[in-house]
This record gives sequence, structure tokens and C-alpha cells, in this order.
Amino acid sequence: MGKGRLEAFSDGVIAIIITIMVLELKVPHGAELADLTALAPVFLSYVLSFMNVGIYWNNHHHLLHTVKNVTGGMLWANLLLLFWLSLMPFSTAWMGENHFSTWPVVFYCVDLLMCALAYTLLQKTIIRAQGDSSMIAHVVGAGRKEKISLASYLISIPMAFYAPWIAGALLFAVAGLWFVPDKRIEQQLQH
Repeated sequence: MGKGRLEAFSDGVIAIIITIMVLELKVPHGAELADLTALAPVFLSYVLSFMNVGIYWNNHHHLLHTVKNVTGGMLWANLLLLFWLSLMPFSTAWMGENHFSTWPVVFYCVDLLMCALAYTLLQKTIIRAQGDSSMIAHVVGAGRKEKISLASYLISIPMAFYAPWIAGALLFAVAGLWFVPDKRIEQQLQH
């Protein structure tokens, strides 16, 4: 199977995820600045989630450029990633509406951890299908940023029980780490 259908389906699902998240932003019921500032946690959670979903979309786009033929394993691994990403609107809304309270932040951290694990599984599935000497295997290498992200998500979960806002700040830091697009695949494709 060619990768076009996989890319189109994934792009469509991710576009819907972002659309659902923005629809959760409600207009304040007043015209004063204080009415808007009361929505700051909702807006911050949206910004964090938009960054994360955008990062996954960007990296997913680059990752699929390395794929020659899609296997059944890739389809299932991709669906697993899309499943966890599809929970972003729910976890975002719950966290924002509850002003970064403990359990919503814990759930959000777990969702990000599962997204990262699913993306890692998708990478490994592609590498397994294309071989250890493939471009993607060479490009991923040690995966320093990936390991930092996974460790940060694991740290953020227990941290959310004691300091949910600090856990949220850690999640912003991880998103900042990935905000500059990963150029490893792009550079290899240009050679």
C-alpha cells in the first residue's frame, strides 16, 4: 500500500483534533479585561495542546516521508498514535476548565506520555519494516530529544500531585524543545 492514504487520513484526524480544541474556547460573558483574564487557564491549556498536536503533525509528516511501503503494523501503530492524540481535546478542556488542578493535569500528562510512546512505536515499526540500515534508522539514532521528552512526561505525572502548575511548566518546556522542527529527517532527504 502507498503512504498517500495514511498521510491523508492522519492529516484529516489531526485537523479535526485541532478544530475540536479551538471550539472549546468560549467567549467571555463580559466586555472587561477581567472577564478575559478569568479564561487564562483555558487559553494556556489550548496553546500547550495546539503546540503539541502541531509538533506531532510536523514530525509525523517528516516521518512518513521516509516510508516506501506501508505495512499493516504501521497502520495499527499510526492508529494508536491518532487514538491518544484524539484525547487531546478532552484532556485540554478538563485541565483548562479546572485551572490546572491535580487530576486533570495528571490525565493530561499521561495522555502526552502515551502519545510519545505511540509515536516511538510508530518509528520502531517503520524501522523494523525498512531495516536497520534504512535512512529512518540512521536519522533517529539515539533519540536524545525523544528520551528527554519521555523522562519529562514520567516526571510530570507524580509532580502534578504536588505542584500541578510546575508540571504544566515542564510540559511547556518539552513543547519548547520540539517547537523548533526536528531537522534530522529533512536534512537526510535533501542529501
